[in-house]
Amino acid sequence: MRAIVVREPGDPDVLEWTEVPDPAPKPGEVLIDVVAGAVNRADVMQRMGFYPPPPGAPPYPGLEVSGRIAELGPDVSGVQVGDEVCALLAGGGYAERVAVPAAQLLPVPRGVDVVEAAGLPEVSCTVWSNVFMLAGLREGETLLVHGGGSGIGTHAIQLAKARGARVVTTVGSAAKAARCRDLGADVTVNYREDDFVEHGPYDVILDVIGAKYLARNVDALAVGGRLMVIGLQGGAKAELDLGKLLRKRALVHATTLRARPPGEKAEIVAGVRENVWPLLESGAVRPVVDRRFPMPDAASAHRLLEDSGHVGKILLTV
Repeated sequence: MRAIVVREPGDPDVLEWTEVPDPAPKPGEVLIDVVAGAVNRADVMQRMGFYPPPPGAPPYPGLEVSGRIAELGPDVSGVQVGDEVCALLAGGGYAERVAVPAAQLLPVPRGVDVVEAAGLPEVSCTVWSNVFMLAGLREGETLLVHGGGSGIGTHAIQLAKARGARVVTTVGSAAKAARCRDLGADVTVNYREDDFVEHGPYDVILDVIGAKYLARNVDALAVGGRLMVIGLQGGAKAELDLGKLLRKRALVHATTLRARPPGEKAEIVAGVRENVWPLLESGAVRPVVDRRFPMPDAASAHRLLEDSGHVGKILLTV
């Protein structure tokens, strides 16, 4: 088969579409003929040499795919060859085939195109696990989503609104603000011109920036607020005012999804299937895809992601 390999750490041109060994499903796994994959910030970090895949994961980038089951490994039940699925991966999605634990599979939602489904597993699992499983966002509470135009952001806005929350989001342009309002955001804050703290307080904050926003995020939390840090685009080290956290009885929780053990991922995937998939099938939440690239042109997709010129997900088609 063919896959995208990272020849050496560097710019997008180090991504090469080339022949690699075929994967084989282990016990509890299925083999997927990939129709499409999606691009995530973690893929860019891996390409640059800052985010190696976890032990046992394929060396190729790619944390989510959609496609059709080609082969069942031993001890797999509940699915069959030919089923259209999408899957959460620890790596290896930039390829024509990938082996994945069956517990990390999701059916393609009714009414969703199999290609567009490639952009659902990572955002759905990230938003569900952080905003709902860990932070416990409730109906009537206010969620602040940093980077509302991203894949995570566009999904978080819709899911929170569908479950009865008020949503505020930061954006970098008027065009992205308009798109986020179309998706259900109650308030958009252009971070180039305005301070999100002034539009708070927030019960839950979903943050991809990290150090640069830490102090202001804590300032913006409501009493009993929960700050979920899922990215470090603004750095990894900052000073935390514990006194302010104590007075607010607030929580700062930092998480990653990729390196979680299979059992934890299976629990998250099961929660997504039960709680998010019905909203996708009813149309209350929908995939947001900016554009599609042929997988051999992954370099162009990475450039677009790094320029932040997109709204929603960027897909790679096989």
